[in-house]
Amino acid sequence: NFVQQHRAVGANSMEHCERFKKIKLLLSDVDGVMNDGRIYYIPTEDGAKVAKFFNVKDGLGIGLFQRAGLEFGIITGRKDKVVEIRCRELGCKICALGVKDKAAKVLEILQREKLPEEAVAYIGDDWNDFPVFEVVGFSLAPQDAPSEIRERVDYVIPLRGGEGVIRYAVEKILKCSGLFERAVGEFLKSLKG
Repeated sequence: NFVQQHRAVGANSMEHCERFKKIKLLLSDVDGVMNDGRIYYIPTEDGAKVAKFFNVKDGLGIGLFQRAGLEFGIITGRKDKVVEIRCRELGCKICALGVKDKAAKVLEILQREKLPEEAVAYIGDDWNDFPVFEVVGFSLAPQDAPSEIRERVDYVIPLRGGEGVIRYAVEKILKCSGLFERAVGEFLKSLKG
């Protein structure tokens, strides 16, 4: 059955590493992955504004990923100005907000970018992400995703949403691909002006 197949896939870290090497595009959900899933409503004269937190470690990790010549993108069901701003800050090539059918969006991206499914990984944390797991080459979830989701992904990241999930995945991909040192070197050079 599907659950057993996914538990068996990548049963050892060498197999994971071989699959991580193929990743050229890492896509992620936002709420529950890049943050802990909480949404803050701040009262204003006109009603309320939405506020969210993001982990700066994820931001630096995404920068390393991009310096290695790889791409990062966001696909989320919510349409938030806050997420749009974060996408811009991170230099995301793909920032798809308000997406109901995430799998269809990912298939559109694969076609547009001319990428095979094994070159794309997706991090999600709940049932709205499940259809995406079936159309990408590698699926990941944070450790606090529901157990039924964790059982259906290729890799469970040993961190909770908002605790640096993206950074962890990025470093795994870069290290398995032999790109980590180069990316860090490029980042350190950029600090010198």
